[in-house]
Amino acid sequence: MQLLPLEPEIHGLLALMELQASRTAARKGQDGRAVLLMEQDRSMWDWAQIEQDMAELDTAQKLGGAAGFYALQAAIVTCHARASTAADTDWERIVLLYDALLGIRPSPIVGLNRAVAVGMARGPAAGLAALDALAAEPALANYHLFPSVRGDLLMKLGRYAEAREEFQRAIGMTENRREHELLSEKLKQAAPIVLKDAPLDSDLDQ
Repeated sequence: MQLLPLEPEIHGLLALMELQASRTAARKGQDGRAVLLMEQDRSMWDWAQIEQDMAELDTAQKLGGAAGFYALQAAIVTCHARASTAADTDWERIVLLYDALLGIRPSPIVGLNRAVAVGMARGPAAGLAALDALAAEPALANYHLFPSVRGDLLMKLGRYAEAREEFQRAIGMTENRREHELLSEKLKQAAPIVLKDAPLDSDLDQ
């Protein structure tokens, strides 16, 4: 920072890293399980640090770096930080920021994250359409978060049997224990619906 004080991307990168770190205490539950962003206790976020990080991002933007790779990512994280609750998040702005990010550095992973934001801003059907547009991307072929996100969107649409298949597929794609726990919990949420609607389904005991 001292060597390049007028480099906006340095300020953007610092803001991004520290904004992510500000949520560390809320990322694990008392049992050690991972806690997703939407379910985190925001009172556990380091709000003093967040205010400093927002000032760092503001510096990057004033230096002309608002459209920089790191500054855009920091701006996305800031949208979450500015929301007092998950429901208050400005998801439409996040979609626009992902659009800008895709414009300067196209990536299937960025596209996947954008699809999540679209689903939150414009409804699960729109999110599913955005996600399925990425289905042919080789980088997502064995990426467990693709079927996981698809399962979430299908659940919201009431397509429980399809959601269950996606969660099972995601479980088979990762060896990470924490990810397995999260995905298994999602599978349980879908399973009762499937059991009720299709009690003779031969794969329920597997």
